[in-house]
Amino acid sequence: MEPNRFRHYIGIDWATEAHRICLLDHNGQLGAKVSIPHSGAGLDQLLEWLASHGVEPAFAAVAIETPRGALVETLVERHYAVFAINPKQLAHFRDRYTSAGAKDDDRDAWVAASALRTDEKAFQRVTIDAPEVIQLRELYRTADELREEIQRLTSRLREQLNRYYPQMLALYPSADQPVLWDLLELAPLPATAHQLTRPQVETVLRKRRIRRFTAGQVLEQLRATPLTLANGAAAAASEHALILVAQLRVIYELRKQTLKRLASIVKKMRQTATGSGAPSDAAIIASLPGAGILTTAALLSESSRAVAQRDAPALRAYAGVAPVTQQSGKSLKVSMRYACNNRLRNALYHFAMGSRRDPVARRHYDRLRGEGHTHARALRGVADRWVTVLMAMLRSGTRYDATRRKAWSAADAAAGATA
Repeated sequence: MEPNRFRHYIGIDWATEAHRICLLDHNGQLGAKVSIPHSGAGLDQLLEWLASHGVEPAFAAVAIETPRGALVETLVERHYAVFAINPKQLAHFRDRYTSAGAKDDDRDAWVAASALRTDEKAFQRVTIDAPEVIQLRELYRTADELREEIQRLTSRLREQLNRYYPQMLALYPSADQPVLWDLLELAPLPATAHQLTRPQVETVLRKRRIRRFTAGQVLEQLRATPLTLANGAAAAASEHALILVAQLRVIYELRKQTLKRLASIVKKMRQTATGSGAPSDAAIIASLPGAGILTTAALLSESSRAVAQRDAPALRAYAGVAPVTQQSGKSLKVSMRYACNNRLRNALYHFAMGSRRDPVARRHYDRLRGEGHTHARALRGVADRWVTVLMAMLRSGTRYDATRRKAWSAADAAAGATA
């Protein structure tokens, strides 16, 4: 990459209300500074300001701390070369120019522009994903946020039930099952459990397709000796619990709708034909053993750049399966990578767990466990291997075929036999 191939370098310290802009020429000399509001009119003002200073989009590079947002998308759409950098990296660049710890918005904008001019390789060029990938990412993150909200609400519900109605938790300790919510609404207090009839309980179990318990077993459990509480305590806790149930029903239904929409987009992407006649990236990812809708959506949305560029090292780092090596003198330490995309990490963790039905993956998992590694470490090792397989599939444009791993399987088995 040629040094100083751009005529202007623009540093942006972005914010929610106003952005600070710093303009440097190709020699690093300060040209101008300005503050523009975060609004449609403000972005138009920025484009006009840049044009008034002779900045041509084709020969201008922009440095900013975020890879997305209206500001970034506006500049990319106007053909500016936009580069994103991690805020932690930018903080180290700031130390290059001052050791006193001074920090302000104008300085940060100038540091970003200056660092891009001298260390372009430390930045990542921003590209805009296809519309379906943007939509998929938003739905995937929404579904994940709703899942977390359900977990928070069920934790609070479990706390209330443990406070006054542990009989319910004996049926479903996690308190996250709709059948428990149905029973709680029918019998919100231990005293009202004696008023429940067998047909009422059978209706609930039939509706939720529960065969684990019979109506008689449910009634016997709910009518067990209740806790002794102060007057009014059970009634107060019951009101709180019913409010939580109402919230859970709304969030649970929203997540179902979000997952349904997510599944329809993944299905459409799987069926999309490529110009070469090869299967789409979505179809290739979905062909992996244990790769469901959420795994496919996570890989396509959270690591769209790495998947599109077939960049295995980047995907390993994004997913947190690549370890971090710290070496100094005679000291060598290999540890888990924490700086990664946590959503992608969780998706590959669960994918690796489900993929153990594949004999090679299972053998590798068992070997790591036999060497004393934890369950989570072994699953990261399995996921790391699947990343290599996935990249080979994407580069060749083929779906997963277990028979093509015969050589690897034989070598793997031989290594296991001699170990």
